[in-house]
Amino acid sequence: MRDIAIVGGGPAGAMCGERLARSGYNVTLYDEHLAWEKPCGGGLTHKAIQAYPFLLNGPHPKKLIRSVELISSKGHRALLALDQPIVIYSRAVLNGLLLERAEAAGCRVVRSRVSQLETSGERAKLTIGESRVEADFVVVAAGARNSLLPGTRPLARNDLEMTLGYFVPAQAEGICVKFLNHFEGYLWSFPRCDHLSVGICGSMAKHTSQELRRHLHAFMESENISREGARFYSHVLPSPQKQTLSSRRVVGRNWALVGDAAAWVDPITGEGLYYALRSGELLAESLIAHNAAEYPARIRKAFSTDLEFATRIARRFYRGRFLGGAVATRMIQFIERSPTFRALMADVFAGSQNYCSLKRRLWAQCGTTLTEVVGSLMKGQPSLAKSTSSGGPDPLQ
Repeated sequence: MRDIAIVGGGPAGAMCGERLARSGYNVTLYDEHLAWEKPCGGGLTHKAIQAYPFLLNGPHPKKLIRSVELISSKGHRALLALDQPIVIYSRAVLNGLLLERAEAAGCRVVRSRVSQLETSGERAKLTIGESRVEADFVVVAAGARNSLLPGTRPLARNDLEMTLGYFVPAQAEGICVKFLNHFEGYLWSFPRCDHLSVGICGSMAKHTSQELRRHLHAFMESENISREGARFYSHVLPSPQKQTLSSRRVVGRNWALVGDAAAWVDPITGEGLYYALRSGELLAESLIAHNAAEYPARIRKAFSTDLEFATRIARRFYRGRFLGGAVATRMIQFIERSPTFRALMADVFAGSQNYCSLKRRLWAQCGTTLTEVVGSLMKGQPSLAKSTSSGGPDPLQ
């Protein structure tokens, strides 16, 4: 197996191509867009930067974010300071950077659309315009809604989320995230070097685009973010269910899925860049070891067990109740009043706290957290977590 074709030039495909090319494989990467401005936040957490330091140390334009403001459905606010920054790239810049690295390693990058893929024979066959090419192995890295899915099923509506938003010609220094009542998703404002990415994501199976747009416009108005001169976008991303992560086939004799195509995305936060990069790297390692079949086991050991656990708590996080209020509201109030809980949530946002051990850490720190919250209330300390709603007073306010 020497000739590798990669369909899709995003982070997963580019990382896989770079690793394989550096190991002497003949790699050709096909993408009809190449470096393009994908509609998402573009944030890289600390765990991504630890794994790939060149994303922090390189010369390409980026924004380092050290604070996140969280807003509950009732308007409670809390500011979360990060010990380690979230690094935000324009996706056009990030994709271009990763493709440059792949080319420098010896990967051939071709701007073309692959319209068909046939993997039933000994070698994979790709249709590109009027031409047909063959490869010993094909890597599908073409996103969640691509139709090139040999030997596996496409993602269903309940495995997908819709995102829509605006690229706004404005500046900010911190991330802003707002949660909504009985809504499986969130709103965001992510500052990039020369604009804001302001958007909303929500389950395709539970929310309509009209509903998302209504929430988004209300959020922008409340945060004084003008739509004047802004460019609208929409996209579909994975938001996988547990059964999808645990049982969907992602590798065959001469093909494999990476990144969004494989649904490797955090179902709570929507983080996908780290998992795209890591899955591309892990598939390359499996191919270099001459054992593509071990790719799912490498993924499971690296992160999919944790993502499966996250699917079990995602609905509880977005729709659950705790101490008489929404989980997100209580989380924001606890962040403001408890340094111990605030440190825990900073680790969650940085990606250094995984989901499998989160419950254990929560219980271990529960006594300290509640003591700090009650102490703050007894002292009558002012809180940033003030409600802007017109409802009755909150018991923790």
